[in-house]
Amino acid sequence: MQDPDCIFCRIVKGEIPSRKVYEDDDIYVFHDIRPQAPVHLLLIAKAHRATMYDLTDDDAPVLGRIMVLAGKLAREQGAFWRVTSAEAHP
Repeated sequence: MQDPDCIFCRIVKGEIPSRKVYEDDDIYVFHDIRPQAPVHLLLIAKAHRATMYDLTDDDAPVLGRIMVLAGKLAREQGAFWRVTSAEAHP
C-alpha cells in the first residue's frame, strides 16, 4: 500500500530522486538530503505506514531486518562509532 501524498512513497516509486544505497522487495535505503552526520541514511519500509501507531505484528519481520541493515550499511558507507570518555565512564 502506498500513499500518493507521502514523500517517502514517492521516493520509493522514483517520483522524487534519491541517492539509493540499498533496495529489496520490502526495504528502501537512501542518503538523507540534509545529513546531520558524515553517514546519514534513511531506512524505510516500502509498505506505507502513516505513524508508528499503524504498525502491527505483521510488520515485525521487516522492521527487524531494517534494524540489522542499519549498522551493516552504515559501516559499508564508512561510518564508525567513537566512544568518548563521557560514554566510556558514565
